[in-house]
Amino acid sequence: MTDMATNDVSETLKEITPQRSQWLNVWAQFKTHRGAVMGMAFFIFVSLLVAFGPMFWTLEPNFIDIRAKNQGPSLAHPMGTDQLGRDTFAQVLAGGRVSLLVGVVAMALSLFLGTLVGVLAGYFKRLDGALMRFTDLFLALPLLPLLLVIIMLFRDTLRAAFGPETGIFILIVFVIGITSWMNTARIVRGDVLALKEQEFVLAARSIGTPSRRMIIRHILPNVLSPIMVSATLGIASAIITESALSFLGLGFPSDFPTWGRLLFDSTNFMTLNPERVIWPGLAISLTVLSVNYMGDGLRDALDPRIRGR
Repeated sequence: MTDMATNDVSETLKEITPQRSQWLNVWAQFKTHRGAVMGMAFFIFVSLLVAFGPMFWTLEPNFIDIRAKNQGPSLAHPMGTDQLGRDTFAQVLAGGRVSLLVGVVAMALSLFLGTLVGVLAGYFKRLDGALMRFTDLFLALPLLPLLLVIIMLFRDTLRAAFGPETGIFILIVFVIGITSWMNTARIVRGDVLALKEQEFVLAARSIGTPSRRMIIRHILPNVLSPIMVSATLGIASAIITESALSFLGLGFPSDFPTWGRLLFDSTNFMTLNPERVIWPGLAISLTVLSVNYMGDGLRDALDPRIRGR
């Protein structure tokens, strides 16, 4: 009788106690990762700064004041000026908007391609071999020479069609997106292969659920964890790639600043004004580091084997 009473009390408590959603559990685990929380706070701060900073810092990034050229940090110019007297802080804000936008859009394209290939390869056995060999082919290509060749071939055409800034933006985003989807595809494929053998998928298939509905309602929601982790790491990778291309002089034009372009333009003045190299380099390093910390925390929070420790 005592055991029955105890069971009844337990059942009653379970009914009364509100169940926490999965995302609240993920957030609770994410908050325990100090590096991830600090990284998220810094990334939000940088995003808000580059988005709304020009409202408070009214100097134009391309405003030339030749009398103030090559100045060090001061109250009028907190990060100094370049060889033409342009304010470095205003250029870092403008460059941050472009670099972050390139990172987010290129990540979205890479994530879409990787998820599409991974789901199709994992769910449809007849497509698995061809899609994975296609993925292996992209993984075997030397990415940096491929990026340089594509940019050299299509840069002038896109500039003439969409303008110098928009054309290069489309080209950079497209090039980064189509060369960084492979790891996401392999990770998603592995998860889909494991999900296909789960009972709820077999039960849905047994009642005649169409493949399209099966993928959208049962497969994709259960592979969000690796997709979200890949998204955070993809932003960091895209920012680094864009900065490298701009540093090589193959990115945006000189009057359209990005963090990589600012680094490229500052190399000839390192001995005169070394801080000109420090500011954009620090912005790239800290932003990428914060995104990587966010990815680590998100991976731990979404892993059920770690959650709750």
